[in-house]
Amino acid sequence: MTASTSRRQRLRQATLEEIHAAARKLLVEQGSAAVTVNAVARQVGMSGPALYHYYAGHDELVGAVTADFFRELAAAMEQARDARDDAPLGDRILAACRAMRAWATAHPAEFGWIFASPVAPPDRRPDSARHQAALRFERILLDLVVELWRTRPFPVPDPAGLPASLREQLAAYSAAIGGRLPPEAAHVFLSCWIRLYGLLCMEVLHQLDFAYTDMAPVFDECLRDLAAALDLDRSGPPDA
Repeated sequence: MTASTSRRQRLRQATLEEIHAAARKLLVEQGSAAVTVNAVARQVGMSGPALYHYYAGHDELVGAVTADFFRELAAAMEQARDARDDAPLGDRILAACRAMRAWATAHPAEFGWIFASPVAPPDRRPDSARHQAALRFERILLDLVVELWRTRPFPVPDPAGLPASLREQLAAYSAAIGGRLPPEAAHVFLSCWIRLYGLLCMEVLHQLDFAYTDMAPVFDECLRDLAAALDLDRSGPPDA
């Protein structure tokens, strides 16, 4: 690599970071509809056509910025998990969950962008930056629950008691994650994830403002339910 090539790459990376920062600023201050190619280009002092030298179109730009948000959220959860590396596994699971809420409530626009925006076809490719960043995020809790299952299996339902359609879907998901959790254990994991993610979405999108002004105790109750479902070896309520 020549010095001029390296310099061009540094300049390109700096411009990409400026583009992403501009898209984020528009998102936070004006909403997702404001994040257009032309609006982002104006923010960084270039023309709309010039921005196409960096991204093929709006979908590609959205995918790249979304990947940034996923990486930031994942990093926050990983940091919280690793800060409790010597703690019981249950503490690490709950620490990651709390970190997820902390990031989501501190960055509601970005959280909404991640989880409410449709996924463009290019971002569905396994090799896309958005897909890879999303997998990193998704694997944080999955890896912890797999570790828990391998060291101390938690209670699971009798598969025979589940509807046939649900059994088929759980079997498919179990296969998709390489059989790391059997279908009945995957059912417990997914039920916990749905409860956690659903509550966070409702909080960030202000769907529970009619009843609650402080969601912290509601989230703590959710964590207690999660701890019970996974049979975590903890005593007392989770820390706020």
